[in-house]
Amino acid sequence: MHCQKRPSSGFTLVEVLVALVLMAVLSGMAWQGLDGISRARNASQARVEQSLRLNTVLAQWEQDLQSVFDTGALVPALAFDGATLRLVRRQADGLQIVAWSLREQRWLRWTGPIVTRPAALQESWLVSQQLLGNEAAQLPMQDGLAGWQVYFYRGNAWSNAQSSAGVAAPAPTLGASAPPVVARTPLPTGVRIVLAFEGGGLSGSLTRDVLLGPQMP
Repeated sequence: MHCQKRPSSGFTLVEVLVALVLMAVLSGMAWQGLDGISRARNASQARVEQSLRLNTVLAQWEQDLQSVFDTGALVPALAFDGATLRLVRRQADGLQIVAWSLREQRWLRWTGPIVTRPAALQESWLVSQQLLGNEAAQLPMQDGLAGWQVYFYRGNAWSNAQSSAGVAAPAPTLGASAPPVVARTPLPTGVRIVLAFEGGGLSGSLTRDVLLGPQMP
């Protein structure tokens, strides 16, 4: 009596190869999906960090503007020349010149020493007009800034800060026996800034209005 050989219950080589190919394809698809999720998460995290950074910078900008102090004819309290905005900021122990400028798509903030003498304030103002962008007191605040515009609110209307007569008048010359009178107009009640972003993870434009603080005696 002959016994019949049963067919093998294992997998053939072709079946194993097909299974391996399918597993490789599924693994690749799963890796691409995880990689996409990881990239999206990293990009979202970067945008959140950039937004937080920008909010911190704008908080400093608002704090500077709300502390503007009018020195009369000594130096302009607030002036914008298209590239740099200079202001006199009142501190607890004196006055300080602060300059915000745009150089090579970087928003920079420079602070002069806190002074109590008129001559020292005039000297600090002149130094702020000669900044090169590499001074130790000039800190990078925001990258990717393609341009900016500044407007002053006067007479119930916004106007270009550069066209505001007298605001950007030069400071008196040091050492002069009788400093020339600086042409000036009253401080604006508000300052509007329009920032244009390009690169650095940010795009588009942003507008921010700041109400200047009251002048303290």
